[in-house]
Amino acid sequence: MPEQALDFVIAALEKIRQTNDHLPRASRTAVARLEATVPVAAPLREVHASPTERRLQPALNKAKLLEPIRERVRACTKCAHLACSRTQTVFGVGNPDAHLMFIGEAPGVDEDKQGEPFVGRAGQLLTRILKAMNFAREDVYIANILKCRPDTPQGSFGNRAPTPKEMQTCRPYLVEQIEIIQPKVLVALGAVAVEGLLGMRGTMRELRGRWHAYNGIPLMITYHPAYLLRNQAPSEKRKVWEDMLQVLERLDQPITERQRNYFL
Repeated sequence: MPEQALDFVIAALEKIRQTNDHLPRASRTAVARLEATVPVAAPLREVHASPTERRLQPALNKAKLLEPIRERVRACTKCAHLACSRTQTVFGVGNPDAHLMFIGEAPGVDEDKQGEPFVGRAGQLLTRILKAMNFAREDVYIANILKCRPDTPQGSFGNRAPTPKEMQTCRPYLVEQIEIIQPKVLVALGAVAVEGLLGMRGTMRELRGRWHAYNGIPLMITYHPAYLLRNQAPSEKRKVWEDMLQVLERLDQPITERQRNYFL
């Protein structure tokens, strides 16, 4: 019975508490998973079933697991200057069960207004790239290193890149998102996203076009869509598309001849 399993866990934790100088600890993600656990209604398997078969498999709702993190982000004031200047936080959007997750650097002015990542001109280009891959935005998950738009001096235009300190402060939220979503492939859009995710710097010429890894998850690094808006050279657009073809292959997605010859 699920109740008996819960009693067993409580008894084990109580034993740890009594025999250890430190209280038992659990990460926020682990606690959220326990809170989202749905009691198993099916009868127990036969006594002679293997330990693996007898192991309870809780039904996890990833959207529900993400919600407490979203609420923490919404109330976050760790970067006081960003909390004061933002319109709202920009958590992430898409399918929590997605096999493919895109990571950008930070919200821009359009994202700050709408509360959704990649909705400006760069976001529209990303949507076109996804369509060429036979994906809709709803099929993937999209998030940024920073959940707030980096503040800019009054009267200035455009967006600024996040600082290393800002990225280090905000990164744990993204780490929790990835831990819950568990995509099969990650795509980092631009060198700033790479620095925020991996803590490494390098030119896109050095980084893109080959596989990296983040905590065992295959990671493809490619140009940020904003770069393609500034540099309209077909050769640069083709580089991004070749990176996306590698992503499709890693996801075991069928690739048509038209897709192989496609230019953004």
